[in-house]
This record gives sequence, C-alpha cells and structure tokens, in this order.
Amino acid sequence: MHRKEFLKKLGFGTLMVPVLMACDSAGEELLDDTNGCTVTNSETEGPFPTKNPSSLQIVDIRSDRTGIDLSIEITIQNKNANCAAMQGAIVDIWHCDKDGYYSEYGGTSMQTQDFTSVHFLRGRQVTDSEGKVRFTSIFPGWYQGRATHIHVHIYSSSGASLLVTQIAFPEGNNSAVVLVNAATSKGYTKGMSGYTYNASDNVFSDGVSTEMSAITGSVDAGYALTHTIVVNG
Repeated sequence: MHRKEFLKKLGFGTLMVPVLMACDSAGEELLDDTNGCTVTNSETEGPFPTKNPSSLQIVDIRSDRTGIDLSIEITIQNKNANCAAMQGAIVDIWHCDKDGYYSEYGGTSMQTQDFTSVHFLRGRQVTDSEGKVRFTSIFPGWYQGRATHIHVHIYSSSGASLLVTQIAFPEGNNSAVVLVNAATSKGYTKGMSGYTYNASDNVFSDGVSTEMSAITGSVDAGYALTHTIVVNG
C-alpha cells in the first residue's frame, strides 16, 4: 500500500502525520514499530545515472564546475542492525551543475548541451567506521520539473545494490535554495521563476520526510549539507 492510500485509510487524507514508516523488499512502505528508525524512501535514479561509478572514487567532485561551495556529509545506517552505522558501504552521488546540466550526457532533446565526455559532479566514497562519506561539491542548480536534489546509490561492500534514493533540500523564504538562486554574482542566473517545489515535484510530491537534508552556511561562506540514509543492509 502506498503512503497516500495508507493515510487516507487512517482518515487523514494527504495530511502528514507522525507515524514511523519503513519499506519492505518491494519498496512499499509499512508501519515500523520495531526499533524507531525508518528506511529511506527509494526513488528513480533518473535519466542521467553515472555510467562508470567505480572510476570516480574521489572526494572533490567539482572538476571545472563553478558555483557556491557545498560540503556534503552523508551517514549510512543499517536498519537490519538497529540502525547502527554501516561501515564499508559504497556510496555514489551525482547532481546537476548550477545551470541544471549533468555530465556524461547531452546532445539530445532532453539535454541539448553535450557533456558526454566529462564527469563533473559525480563521485564515489566508502563509508568509514561512523558510516560517513564526505564530498566537496557546489550547490546544485535546478531544471524544469524538478526541485533541487542530489542522487544517491548505496551498495554493500560486495557491490550489491541496497538503495537508490535522492536528497531533498529545505525550502522557504530564507532557505539556501532561494538565497543561492538569487546569487547572480556567483553565476546562478535562473532565480526562482518557474522553479518546481518539493510538493509539486514528480519524485518528492509523496513526501520527503526520509529524504530531507539539513543545510547550514551562507552564500559567501558556502554551505554544508548533512543527511542520514537508512538501508536494509
């Protein structure tokens, strides 16, 4: 049963309520009252997944892309071990540049700019004893139909796929998303006109409670993103 249907049956319609949810092996969401942690929602890897992630084991994924600095710290927890930190997990991330373009793709109607021969804003790291990986990047831009986001694919130490998900960004008048997209001096020229917010995003519209990151910092000093992802390890 999907979350929206589940909430309707409880009588809440689409109102978000503080119930703990988890995903079964088929990706459906179920109530979880076992140990108080929630498996992160799975999402599509999108039309621009990394083609050869094993060759991109790097921390600084900026390459030649310019923009406002963003440090990324992701913690992986294992639902099957009472949400303990998961050491040795392989974490791939990728996201668009400040103008909304992805590397490794292009020259098509979906993305007219051709970046098929470059690999910016893609990287892989292995979690440490605290279940953490860290990347140096830039604040993502946006493109039509999508809110600001980062793609993540987590594998076990042996390479088995554990979860494909996406990281959402907080929104609001003084949010980093709004302030960054107003920073024309930093090269962010789109502003917020035509922006798709999380509630209308075709990926995030069913809720982002397990996918929402925490963002600190400023336009001038750069931003830091932290996020915890729970997998069935």
